[in-house]
Amino acid sequence: MMETKRLYYEDVYKKEFDAIVTACRKEKEGYSILLDQSAFYPEGGGQPGDTGTIAQAKVLDVQEKEGELIHYTDSPLEEGTKVSCQICWERRFDLMQQHSGEHMVSGLVHELYGYDNVGFHMGSDVITIDFNGILTMSQLKEVEAEINKRIWENTPVEIFYPSREELETLPYRSKKELTGQVRLVRFPGTDLCACCGTHVTRTGEIGMVLILSVEKFREGVRVEMISGKRVLDRINMTEGQNHEVSVLLSARPDQTAQAVERLWKENFRLKGRILELEEKWFAGEARKWEKRGNVLFIEAEMEPDSIRRLADAVMHTCGGRCAVFSGNEENGYKYAVGEEGGDLREFTKKMNTALNGRGGGKPFFMQGSVKAKEQEIRDFFEK
Repeated sequence: MMETKRLYYEDVYKKEFDAIVTACRKEKEGYSILLDQSAFYPEGGGQPGDTGTIAQAKVLDVQEKEGELIHYTDSPLEEGTKVSCQICWERRFDLMQQHSGEHMVSGLVHELYGYDNVGFHMGSDVITIDFNGILTMSQLKEVEAEINKRIWENTPVEIFYPSREELETLPYRSKKELTGQVRLVRFPGTDLCACCGTHVTRTGEIGMVLILSVEKFREGVRVEMISGKRVLDRINMTEGQNHEVSVLLSARPDQTAQAVERLWKENFRLKGRILELEEKWFAGEARKWEKRGNVLFIEAEMEPDSIRRLADAVMHTCGGRCAVFSGNEENGYKYAVGEEGGDLREFTKKMNTALNGRGGGKPFFMQGSVKAKEQEIRDFFEK
């Protein structure tokens, strides 16, 4: 089989090209196509394969297997025919921005802290990097600021293939032992790494890097980041949400945090007041139903903890079983059933069966939910 010429290494910005179909194979799902030359990058080095079209066929994925560059398509192509091909450039350039941004972040982290990039995943939303050391968000924000300065210097990105002798003298990053010809990607002053992926040719094309989060992962940390247009999309999304919040709170967009804090404090105060009023209500109901036997409450929307507290208050005075239900017929009812010194296991089992419910707890106090109408609940307890 003739080897496919890799056009993406000759010109990473090639979006369209012509090629000859050298093979077409039927697969379990779709077809696999081989071409005499291709600008479609195959999945590798943490970077997903390209998508696009070959003539009328959609390219769904590209993989390299046993030296073959395989284009997986949704329809067949006739062998020997010349075809026009087009990669999805918006997607490819996005991946180039993400990949180049990741190299610069990993290179600077290694330079400043000596940590290695031991895991890398390029998702459709965010990029994740696993480092084998602990980093704080404060440290990563310093890395972010420095990386963006270097991005805006717009220096050329160098890609080269050193000889074996030269390779031994170069301080490059690599996740594994390499054999054969090695492709190095250099971001001058920031990173030198063995990589088979596609990259921008000048750092300015990355646009900007944004660190989103960091969390403990194994012996180090997992960092989420984005670059390029994804940063702009993120800013537009958060600005849009902040605008909506500012309208709802009647606050200026640059003062929404203070407005939310004031709202939180007011909400906390009101919750405390509600708690006080509920305690008075529950105590009053406990006195009202003292020694009255079994009691059933069906109330408007109550918090689960309030349902529990009302049942607990009344069960200690009523001398029987206290059941509290709260909710509506559309979404169902949550419940709490208690009986001081009682055993409600058999009772709640029958109740859950009759009212399409589920729940559990201690023998004398059960909690759960049912999907039933209010009248069905009343009918069950009146038996």
